[in-house]
Parts: sequence; C-alpha cells; structure tokens
Amino acid sequence: MCRAARHGLILATNARRPLAFIFVPYAIMFTYSFFTRTFPTMEPDFQFGNYAALLIDPQYYQVLLRTLKISFLVSVSALVLAYPLAYFLAFKIASARLRTALYVAVIVPLWVSYLLRAYTWKTILGSEGVLNSFLVWSGILSEPTDLFLYNQFAMVVTLTYIFVPFMVMPIYTALEKIPRSLIEASKDLGVGRFRTFLAITLPLSVPGILAGATFTFCLSMGDFVAPFLVGGANGAMIAIVVQSQFGTALNWPLGSALSIVMLVLTLAIISLSDRFERTGRLDLA
Repeated sequence: MCRAARHGLILATNARRPLAFIFVPYAIMFTYSFFTRTFPTMEPDFQFGNYAALLIDPQYYQVLLRTLKISFLVSVSALVLAYPLAYFLAFKIASARLRTALYVAVIVPLWVSYLLRAYTWKTILGSEGVLNSFLVWSGILSEPTDLFLYNQFAMVVTLTYIFVPFMVMPIYTALEKIPRSLIEASKDLGVGRFRTFLAITLPLSVPGILAGATFTFCLSMGDFVAPFLVGGANGAMIAIVVQSQFGTALNWPLGSALSIVMLVLTLAIISLSDRFERTGRLDLA
C-alpha cells in the first residue's frame, strides 16, 4: 500500500472514532427506551409503553410544553437584547480595537462557571436579595416578597442572561459581513435609515438571527441546573424530569424515552432552522 493511501486510511479511521463516541451512546439510550422497568432493575423488551406514558400521563407533556414555552421566551428575550448590541458593535464603533474589546466583554461571562452565573440570579431575585432590598429601601414594598424567585419569570431572566452571548455572536458575525457599499448605495438613493435597515440590514442578518435563536432555544430546552436553582415547581423543565428518572426514580427506560424525544425535537429545530436559512439565501440571491 502506498504512503498516500495508508495516510488516507488512517485519517478515515480517526474520523470514525468521534462518530462512534456520538452515535454509540445514542444507540444504547434508544435501546433502553424499549426496556421494561422491574424495580430495582430493568428487563430487555420491545414495547412502546414508555413512549405511550409520555402521551397518556399529563405531567410529562405539560412539562414538555412548559419547556418549549420558556425556551421560546428566552430566545425572544435574548434576541431583543442581543440585536441592538450586535448592531451597535458592527456599525456604530469605528475603532477596531474598541470593537474587539467590547466583543470580548460580551463573551467573557462564558469563561465564568455556569453554576456561579445561575446562582448569582438566585441571590438577586431571592427574598433577601438585591432586588428585594432595593424595593424595600425605596418604599415600593413594605416587606420582601417571594414573587421574583421559583417561577417561570425567574427561569426566563436567568436563562436569558446565561445564553445571550450565544445570540450576540452569530448576529454580530452576520452584521459584520454585510457589505457597507450596499448601505452607502441606499443612502445615495435617498432611502432613510429605517427603510435601509428593513430592506438591507435585517434580511442579510437573518442567518445570524436563526443561528442565535437555534443555539439559545436548544440550550435552554436542555438546561437542568437553572431550573433546579431558580425554577421551583412552576419552573420545572423536561431536563429535570429526565435527571430524576435516571437518578432518584431509577427508571432508565422512561428517562431514555424522554431523552430520545428531546433529541428528536432538537434535530427537528436544527433542520428547520437550516432550511429557513437556505431558503433565505436563495431569496436574497
């Protein structure tokens, strides 16, 4: 065998190893989803009872719907915060050094422990936290309240803070790639800033918006640390249920079925996002 062919074979073999580490665990989990639980163990079987339980028992699809709702609100909130910031970085700062410094400041929180960032909002929103202390000090409240913590509002605020950098980065990248000549040509033709934004900037930034929304939605849907710290009973998400099935309940078959459903939803969202992005590119072309 020649050296080039041997080198190619080695590269192909090395490329298969990461795929094996990805697909083998999924295959095992998919197999477990058809098992039957016989406490405290489980027996190999081929039945759809675990998947049927997700449709029959209201607690599971209610938690799933709540997860989708919170993930959607987090994505929208992150977009509202991230787009103006990304636009400001891309178009309003002339200094490349300052732009880079501000961009790094946006992604610096990603270097901090995830648990610490989530716990920070627990201390802010808690009954003895910064928000309650300020409201009592200003006279708006006579005593601290628990309304800000252990609910869906706390979940949306915490997850938005945690994942907003994942929305800023792709939007900023998309805005930075927009040819400035198009905007200058629009100004030369007498088109106002708002119409230029709607006709040129916003359509060309859609791929970044879709990428950021996909990141934010999928990451929020799979999160289980923040719901544990600030969610409470009203803010519990599907990842908490999966963790309890594999942990406390020792019901691996049902936990595997929930995990497979989450995997299918995630792949469907990514596929839709990719299709919309391709359609948008074709329309712009």
